[in-house]
Amino acid sequence: MMRHALVTGASSGIGRAIVERLLREGWQVTGLSRTASGEAHPALRNIAIDLHDEAALATLLPTLPSPDAFIHAAGMMQAATLGALDGSISRRLWHLHVQAAEIIANGLIDRLPDSGRIVLIGSRTSRGAAGRSQYVATKAAMVGMARSWAAELAPRGVTVNVVAPGATETPMLKQPGRAGSPPQRPPIGRYIQPDEVAALVSFLLSPAAAAITGQEIAICGGASLS
Repeated sequence: MMRHALVTGASSGIGRAIVERLLREGWQVTGLSRTASGEAHPALRNIAIDLHDEAALATLLPTLPSPDAFIHAAGMMQAATLGALDGSISRRLWHLHVQAAEIIANGLIDRLPDSGRIVLIGSRTSRGAAGRSQYVATKAAMVGMARSWAAELAPRGVTVNVVAPGATETPMLKQPGRAGSPPQRPPIGRYIQPDEVAALVSFLLSPAAAAITGQEIAICGGASLS
């Protein structure tokens, strides 16, 4: 029987890399993104949805097949320094990174099997980064939320972890909203590749990772060493 994964942010960047890897590994995948990818695969169902639309999300969730894993890869970057912060940006970041994950996990948890998996894509900047306080705050909250869920779900064998990449070679690197805080190349001399993040997610979904839960695992190319 094919395992089923629900992946947000599925049409580009890290989310797309996760979808492609899981399909190669024999998963059935439901991908959620604002623009459904035109990619065709017999085990892939792409659904176009704005994760900021709570009503649409609440309507969709009961119609989805029960998942064995939920991966929240949807994300956006906005950078601004204190004194120039825009509250509407904070609300968008919070809703996309934290609240959407909460709504989806809350709506699916009763259908997630024992030994199921939840993986949230965070950021290695969750402990602080100049010019990115709004973004960082949501990624730090994500870690606290994941650890709380992990504590609740451990008796069921359900694991919850955060994969926290450093600067990854995705369209997010070029988003206009991060012009004030450009990405820095890690000490390894190149950006993290999306499939490297997907590989760690794949491991966390495997039986070999059953004892790993409540963790924030960084893929930073050495950036955290300084």
